[in-house]
Amino acid sequence: MLSTHTLSGRAAYFLDLEEKYGAHNYHPLPVVLEKGDGVFVYDVDGKKYYDFLSGYSAVNQGHCHPLILRSFTEQAYKLTLTSRAFYNNLLGEYEQYITKLFGYDKVLPMNTGVEAVETAIKLARRWGYENKGIEENKAKIVVCAENFHGRTSAVISFSTDPSSYEKFGPYMPGFEVVEYNNLSAIEKAFQDKDVAGILFEPIQGEAGVVVPTEGYLTGIRNLCDEYNVLMMADEIQTGLARTGKMLACDHENVRPDILILGKALSGGTMPVSAVLCDDAIMLNIKPGQHGSTYGGNPVACAVAITSLQVLQDEHMVENAEKMGLLLREELSKLQSPFIKTIRGKGLLNAIVINHHDENAAWNLCLELKENGLLAKPTHGDKIRFAPPLIITREQILDCVQIISQSLKVLE
Repeated sequence: MLSTHTLSGRAAYFLDLEEKYGAHNYHPLPVVLEKGDGVFVYDVDGKKYYDFLSGYSAVNQGHCHPLILRSFTEQAYKLTLTSRAFYNNLLGEYEQYITKLFGYDKVLPMNTGVEAVETAIKLARRWGYENKGIEENKAKIVVCAENFHGRTSAVISFSTDPSSYEKFGPYMPGFEVVEYNNLSAIEKAFQDKDVAGILFEPIQGEAGVVVPTEGYLTGIRNLCDEYNVLMMADEIQTGLARTGKMLACDHENVRPDILILGKALSGGTMPVSAVLCDDAIMLNIKPGQHGSTYGGNPVACAVAITSLQVLQDEHMVENAEKMGLLLREELSKLQSPFIKTIRGKGLLNAIVINHHDENAAWNLCLELKENGLLAKPTHGDKIRFAPPLIITREQILDCVQIISQSLKVLE
């Protein structure tokens, strides 16, 4: 018998407000949060939870990191926005910092992750026309099945998830979908001389933390070199120390032609994203051809520099690698009949639930919530476990005990 999950009157009040006045485009767990601190969040009744979602990897550095908040507030009191009609004193410093850190000539700053994806698509198409000699309006981008790159009209045009694209057409042409983790399918698609780039996730997060076989990223790099196609890595969720390397592509020492970053670039304080590439790609776009009012704003620049520095100074890459390994080892020791698969890299992990009830993953997440840990199902039977990268050994062991206790709800 599944346990019942009740809400306090205060929590119910906030849920009712959203139900009445907000769009019904999300199905959140029934918990109302009002405070965050490190690996923990607190609800409106003061109950403390481990955060095992980290804002879909936007809060890698932990909730309300003091150094990030200091940069945010200090800059907010000075200057928040100039637009790109004028220069500001922080944009150049940020551009220098992030390009030196990741080894690219140029960066184009944006806000949300999907804006960065759209920017990368435009850059690849423009490069295809200017450099590869593709006939205008013929450029194609190869993408992978089960992808998640956002929900704009262009991006859903190449989604394979019906909930993302059904009854939102007509769809944008110019994309070819191939099977993920299949180099032969990529090479077949590359036979088309109109292919300008391949857009992919080094690990598919929304699909349930699908980790490709070793050599897949190297294979993409080699095929891109052979067929003169741009390698476009969407590291919005997998990047910035989440997988135990600064970038997931670093696991195979692969350098994408276009690197897409977001989420943890601001430590969870505001939308900040970035597209990095070299001059041969970036400088095909001229003034007036692409931009953003808020992209590269002074607060975003200050916050992004600090967010990146904190990851390095506090050794979050190394901690993600160690704690992720510990988490997967301890979950394996549970030998639960309800866990079909455990997978991941670093602190981007998922379990696949083995149960006859299609609501089992959701019910387990409700029980985890009752026991003080917040996680969320994706694609029905999968649950992501992705805590902030500052989590300690003792906290990991505590969380595994919570998971073990909660699994009993499926008996």
